[in-house]
Amino acid sequence: MSDNVELKRTIGNAPVYRRDHRKADGRLLQLYGRTPHTLSPQPESADDLAQGGELRHHPLRGEWNVYAAHRQNRTFKPSASDDPLAPTRQGGPETEIPFTDFELAVFENKFAAFHPKAANAVKIGAIETEPARGACDVVVYSPDASGSLHTIGQDRREVFLAALIDRYEALFSAGCQYVLPFENRGDEVGVTLHHPHGQIYGFNRTPLVQQRAADAFAKGFDLASEIASALPDYGLGEEGGVAAFVPRFARFPYEVWLAPRALRAGPWDCSDQELRGLAHWLGEITRRYDALFQQPAATMMAFHAAPAGGCARYHFTVQFYPLLRAPGRVKYLASVEQHTGVFTVDVMPETAAEMLRNV
Repeated sequence: MSDNVELKRTIGNAPVYRRDHRKADGRLLQLYGRTPHTLSPQPESADDLAQGGELRHHPLRGEWNVYAAHRQNRTFKPSASDDPLAPTRQGGPETEIPFTDFELAVFENKFAAFHPKAANAVKIGAIETEPARGACDVVVYSPDASGSLHTIGQDRREVFLAALIDRYEALFSAGCQYVLPFENRGDEVGVTLHHPHGQIYGFNRTPLVQQRAADAFAKGFDLASEIASALPDYGLGEEGGVAAFVPRFARFPYEVWLAPRALRAGPWDCSDQELRGLAHWLGEITRRYDALFQQPAATMMAFHAAPAGGCARYHFTVQFYPLLRAPGRVKYLASVEQHTGVFTVDVMPETAAEMLRNV
């Protein structure tokens, strides 16, 4: 599979193309860019791959957690010469991307917790178990070994959003009930690969937190009204109809949400102007965190969109959770947070909004 396809949904003034490549081990690699990708693949070999894990139900918390022992052996902080997310250079070591250059790449994770062919789970007494069916993608923002959603620039962020919308559609069509694009950034979050990248998980059922949000929207919570009320004092700005703000109910110090002012179910539902505004804020919030904390800031970012089939009044957001409460000071999620879910927030949202506005 090497033909380039022009995506139906483009962002900005130029099209976005996708090239599909089936790796030697059978995994799908997709290359996205403003121009068709025509480079010849470099030699690659095939390894035996684990196909997902299993789900077990927590009877007291109502959660389904995934168990994937093979992930214990995933790549851990490789040297620059062994970067698996870099392009494969002619005569160089094999990487996950067997081409000498690319704009943005998405491929199936070699150490996937969820897999469409996950084996049936073994019954464990009265504990409910299921195969961990779903999908795990890696999204590589750039061939460069360093950088961030800020440094890759506005055009590459727009390509990134076009690729995410394409993957939303594909994963929903493949039977995933919920799709979560996300980024872990920084040692404090546990990142094991520092090449700028994100991930996409496709779940076979809507996770508990997202289901609670869907229920709240269905019962009438009006995020658009909340944004309008919060913006004067808690807002960081608005671009293309997309607001950046510190939630008045934030759980993390310096937590920031991005959301269209109008009701949108997901990025696929946004206008071109809104997607360009969202691309702007993805870079700008990353820049402000780095400036505020005086280092590449440890953050957990995720797209919260409606589940497959939609949900009444679901309002799409992108949520940033920083793992720092001040330069050099980590916000640890310790006993109270972990055991009760009650967060102790060290920085008032009012203060956080003012400081982020001033960066």
